[in-house]
Amino acid sequence: MSKNILEMRNISKVFGDVVANKHINLSVSYGQIHAIVGENGAGKTTLMNILYGLYAPTTGDLIYKDEILQNMTPALAVKKGIGMVHQHFMLIPPLTVYENIILGAEPTIKKTGVLDKKRALEKIKEMSRKYSLDIDPLALVENLSVGEQQRVEILKVLYRSAELIILDEPTAVLTPQEVDKLFEILKLMRNDGKTIILITHKLKEVLAISGEITVIRRGEVITSLETKELNKTKAPENELANYMVGRPVLLRVKKTEAKPGNDVMRLKNLTVNDNRGIKKVDNVSFNVASGEIVGIAGVDGNGQTELIEAMTGLRPPIEGELSINGKNMTFTTSREFFDAGAAHIPEDRHKHGLILEMQNNDNFILGKQWLSPYQTAGFLNYRAINKMSDELIKNYDIRPDTYKVKARNLSGGNQQKLIVAREMTRQPKFLIASQPTRGVDIGAIEFIHKKIVAARDGGCGVLLVSAELSEILSLSDRILIMFDGKIVKEFVNKGITEKEIGVYMMGSGA
Repeated sequence: MSKNILEMRNISKVFGDVVANKHINLSVSYGQIHAIVGENGAGKTTLMNILYGLYAPTTGDLIYKDEILQNMTPALAVKKGIGMVHQHFMLIPPLTVYENIILGAEPTIKKTGVLDKKRALEKIKEMSRKYSLDIDPLALVENLSVGEQQRVEILKVLYRSAELIILDEPTAVLTPQEVDKLFEILKLMRNDGKTIILITHKLKEVLAISGEITVIRRGEVITSLETKELNKTKAPENELANYMVGRPVLLRVKKTEAKPGNDVMRLKNLTVNDNRGIKKVDNVSFNVASGEIVGIAGVDGNGQTELIEAMTGLRPPIEGELSINGKNMTFTTSREFFDAGAAHIPEDRHKHGLILEMQNNDNFILGKQWLSPYQTAGFLNYRAINKMSDELIKNYDIRPDTYKVKARNLSGGNQQKLIVAREMTRQPKFLIASQPTRGVDIGAIEFIHKKIVAARDGGCGVLLVSAELSEILSLSDRILIMFDGKIVKEFVNKGITEKEIGVYMMGSGA
């Protein structure tokens, strides 16, 4: 019997003219936490989608437990003991926890064929105790925190007796405390004989939790190594980043002390409801000056989304006052928001940032299509549009390097760089950057952070909303903590730690 639970041999995947994976060889040992790291568009998720049966490889073999797997499908993957927790959770919010977990694998009473709810609940409670996945099986998923929803996803794959579990960016929206809890769970699973493949761009986490690491760059394996050996080097994070990007990477952006000027945004007593009429932003007031970055930290779901939607004209507020560059913008539209000299990097790039079926060149001019030189006498001027698109693709290293590809066919990180490029070319006086590097690789994070700091140094006032505390600490001059719709704490960013911020994010310090 092989020491490896999985071997992927000579795996290639081609989409049209794009080579996503190129002759990849990957070995994963039994009972290990194996991290797969690389830039956005490197081919990590594509490779795992092949393993899970969502894509068929163009060439190559999958060998799982010494068996060659052919014609893979997700159903066959589950049958063989392979489970996958996707970056975007696959849960049905109106259903309960236990209903989501058993969906598609419902236990029934043999004589009647009726759902055996008692047996399902007992099994879920047993797994919850075994792996410290504390959750109420009768709770509605729509009422759970992000961290709790992730536990449901993990219980789903464990319920189906998965032995090899793929986790795609599992800590993207968790607080430091929730990350620590997740790592305890992963160690329990590993100690119980489970094998875990972890896709992440967070280098500290890779070095803290994994036993093996494979680095993929531009669709090819660059190196595979043992984490303990990498941790013996002088600067393991820098070493790993260098493997990923192919050059030295600045892990924390360098910036001078802020020199705030006049306020470019003033918000007073803003109250906002969600789509169900529930108050999500409760009497919030703060200002942003030119030449400073104000960071809002908080666990997703505490009103940040509704706050930004109200400020950018996407949601009407209940009450309050908003001014941008001296103009009253309380009940603004998105066009008026841009016309006031503002720009917006939205948290949901698919919903509010891009039109996925449009090509890159059309996405570059969204919100600017009525401006010269992009239109002449009411008609789009594609000569000017395409010239600008070529420049931005080159300057922001967007891959593939053509404006003719649809936005849907870009990786998440390259979609994000497209949006950042478009918004920065507005040369805004006030910028809202909401989750600007979510799901983005280390090289692109460095690039986007430099652009945000350059905007600040050029006199722009920046409101940064992020669930990434390292990002908040790296970029912000002032930090506001948002919990349950309120600003519960303000810090000047000098000597503050992630743990201190995390306490207020969970409501414990409020």
